[in-house]
Amino acid sequence: MKKIRNMDVEWGYKGDVGPEHWHTLCDWFSTGAKYPYQSPVDLSKNVTDGASASRAIDFCYKTEEFTEKEFKNTFHFVPPNTESYVIFEDEKYYLTDIHFHTPSEHTFDGEHAPLEFHLVHMNNSGDNLVVGCLFTITEDENRFSKKQTTLKWNSETHQQWFDPSIFLPEQKSHFHYLGSLTTPPTKGPVHWFVFDSIQKMDQDFFERIYEGMLPFNNRPVQALNGRKIYFSE
Repeated sequence: MKKIRNMDVEWGYKGDVGPEHWHTLCDWFSTGAKYPYQSPVDLSKNVTDGASASRAIDFCYKTEEFTEKEFKNTFHFVPPNTESYVIFEDEKYYLTDIHFHTPSEHTFDGEHAPLEFHLVHMNNSGDNLVVGCLFTITEDENRFSKKQTTLKWNSETHQQWFDPSIFLPEQKSHFHYLGSLTTPPTKGPVHWFVFDSIQKMDQDFFERIYEGMLPFNNRPVQALNGRKIYFSE
């Protein structure tokens, strides 16, 4: 097995570097794949384990600068100053990356949505928390439309200024479970919060960030392996 750094390893979504082969590509990927609670998973309100006040998440997002980057099979918004964060179990997890997968990685009762954004957070100990937001693409006017959006774009410098709350639904009901990263090295544990609503995203906005990307970049659904899934209204 190759002993090389993660950034040097070629991986993708089909063929010999596809998801079923990730664990064979290097020792780091192999170690990550051994974590028993992998992501994504199928989510259903019929198989949840209730809710708990201790599972609440508080969003402390603000308008800040993001830099556009294209790497590792998707498009990323990366905040250079990590000013936005969430609070979970009295600890701050800072927003470090926003990216998307098509179609969605998580499924609701076995059904994919066309698009899923991941808002990736990390605390000072290096632990991850990811917020998943599912979308459908539409030409109907919505908060991503040019007439409504508060996003400020600079196509020459690849810099944007926006409040990441634009990706969050008004109704904050969500699933919460313990899983992993969905891209190599697929390490865990990762606290996942996936909103149960499928929101609308403007076709023009999506095409702007989707241009040149893979036609699909979603990891298949993984087995629950007995883990608990919580749902909070």
